[in-house]
Amino acid sequence: MAVAAGKSSRMEGIDKQSALLDQTPVVARSLLALSECALVSEVVLVCPPGRVADYYEIVREYELDAVSIVVEGGETRQASVFAGVSACDAQATHFAIHDGARPLVTPGEIEDCIRAAIEHRAAALGVKVKDTLKRADKDGFIAGTIDREPLVAIQTPQVFEAGLYRRALALALQEKRDYTDDCQLVERLGQKVYIVRGEYMNIKITTPQDLAIAEGILQMREGGFAEWE
Repeated sequence: MAVAAGKSSRMEGIDKQSALLDQTPVVARSLLALSECALVSEVVLVCPPGRVADYYEIVREYELDAVSIVVEGGETRQASVFAGVSACDAQATHFAIHDGARPLVTPGEIEDCIRAAIEHRAAALGVKVKDTLKRADKDGFIAGTIDREPLVAIQTPQVFEAGLYRRALALALQEKRDYTDDCQLVERLGQKVYIVRGEYMNIKITTPQDLAIAEGILQMREGGFAEWE
């Protein structure tokens, strides 16, 4: 599942999903990676409300045959994922939930995460935090240093047993909670989520500067710096 229903609020007027990276829309690159993963049987694409026809056009143009349906998302990420889950094949054993705005993920990373979820019930890509982290006080001064050793920046995809994720969604609705991260849903059930080592190049497009960074990463890959697994 690719979730591409965000509002691009920090993109200074740019629609990040349709922004081009080496002449290919961001969301199309995410969908291509999912489509190239041998363990993905279908891809459900969740788009912004009122944009279904636009996203079907992207699916057709880039021959994304693995995409089975395009559905509208909701007001929040959780609502958008719920819409995607509801559209998935009822026989699906696992849900691999990926941000449409992470176009540089590789099929190999997706497969590693799925295999880990098959073994551990829940898994997510993540990378060790590299920066020194500080706590700030209310006046803007440093109030202390945070030990970064155990800290991980979680990426997507995040993969879960289908039944487990459905129970987690039901509990969130029952408790009227709205989570911005899918791992939080299953953590609420007491389920541990296994962290699969990701790559720092699997960035999320959040600001216009991220598009320039992503272009640089693509150029490095084309030059042999890194290749898809």
